[in-house]
Amino acid sequence: MKLINTFSLIFLCCLSSISGNSQSPINYEFRAVWVATVDNIDWPSTKNISVADQKAEFIKLLDMHQLNGMNAVIVQIRPAGDALYPSQYEPWSEFLTGKQGAPPIPYYDPLEFMIKETHNRGMEFHAWMNPYRAVFNMQKSSIAATHLTKLHPEWFLVYGNKKYFNPALPEVRQHTIRVVKDIVSRYDIDAIHMDDYFYPYRIAGKEFPDQSSYLKYGNGLNKEDWRRSNCDSIIKQLYETIRSTNPRVKFGISPFGIWRNKSQDPMGSDTKGGQTNYDDLYADILLWLEKGWVDYVVPQLYWERGHKLADYDVLLNWWNQHVYGRQLYIGHGFYRAGTNPAWRNTNEIPKQIAALRNYKTTKGSVYFNSKVFEKNPLGWNDSLRNNYYYYPALVPPMPWIDDAIPVQPTVKKSGNGIIELANFGPEKIKAFGVFILDQDLPAELVNAQLVQVIVTEKTARFDLAKVPDAKGKRICVASVDRNNNVSQLLELK
Repeated sequence: MKLINTFSLIFLCCLSSISGNSQSPINYEFRAVWVATVDNIDWPSTKNISVADQKAEFIKLLDMHQLNGMNAVIVQIRPAGDALYPSQYEPWSEFLTGKQGAPPIPYYDPLEFMIKETHNRGMEFHAWMNPYRAVFNMQKSSIAATHLTKLHPEWFLVYGNKKYFNPALPEVRQHTIRVVKDIVSRYDIDAIHMDDYFYPYRIAGKEFPDQSSYLKYGNGLNKEDWRRSNCDSIIKQLYETIRSTNPRVKFGISPFGIWRNKSQDPMGSDTKGGQTNYDDLYADILLWLEKGWVDYVVPQLYWERGHKLADYDVLLNWWNQHVYGRQLYIGHGFYRAGTNPAWRNTNEIPKQIAALRNYKTTKGSVYFNSKVFEKNPLGWNDSLRNNYYYYPALVPPMPWIDDAIPVQPTVKKSGNGIIELANFGPEKIKAFGVFILDQDLPAELVNAQLVQVIVTEKTARFDLAKVPDAKGKRICVASVDRNNNVSQLLELK
């Protein structure tokens, strides 16, 4: 009986939250998962599985996240100066085939495959690249003869058990730009995404070995400002390259969760982080946001609420005050489930989501990492499916990229409640949205709740009888373009 009462309470709470969402529709929210390929963390599961198994694993991964309510995946396609796609600049990744430089057999293009499967589900594909890591493990990594550490050893520095591209070298920046331009030119991705590894995290007692580069290129700056200027340069050049090559593609950064502590800078957060973006990784993310060199930022707030040194709530508030008009998503430490008393609390992730929704400037969430979802830790998958992500959401549009509103769909009723939709407007669409609306409210997006996303480029059919939660509601439809702009709603009479 106690178990039954517990489930009843959970169910009532879910209904209450869903009801609340229907009163305040969340039609736009970024909901994504990081899919790490380095060291086979998430995909593929091992280095040596067959092509058929690689494809089956990725499809299963996408289906799971779609069921959980996600609308995007952020997939690591360049983990260490290598590629999970055919590249003229870098060799095939060892994490795909077991041997760096070896193509998949039978041959296929994993990136093309992943993008197509992702888009077929109405989800965005963000191509995640590591900017500077070149050899993941100097003792164990497979290194091809065509890897740049072999062709241009002078471009690299050893720190710990890894090799890194030297951020100071113009040749390194130009190479990274070529790689990004190639991807943006050839693939139908939605964004280029970079993580927190700029200059590497400090190793106690070891200085990053770039003194000779500093003496050559320092140009009168102190070493810290010079290192930051190197990162500033690559970010600015990458942004300009993406915009000039394919203006529709977004550029996002996922920095470490602390820019600076207040003890280091009056603008800093009330935290006591041992390392920071600005002082240790030399990533001045606030400058990049202020200059408009990135479209979105995903600070990795992997700490719990109430953490003594880096409180999630404190950092959430701080980042909301420093986003400079760009989009802010929050990175959640899903992988931390069960690791300490705070992360054994079933409410930790739900309350983090609830907290960020109190800020108009926060536009969504990203979770690390994908494989953890397979275990449904602490029932969080269920919480997303049945509560927080019960209704679908579109990725928030970016008006500085594209603010053109698509034309309304045309509607034809085919009998038996079947509705045929079409859009032959000048702008390519990616979906039709189906919305429900209370009887006494104007048919406007702010009042309507998105309940279905029908993926298509021109035409689609759907059954009125199968529209979720439509009893006693009016039903509207709209066109959705590639930048997630929504047309005016068209009410079905």
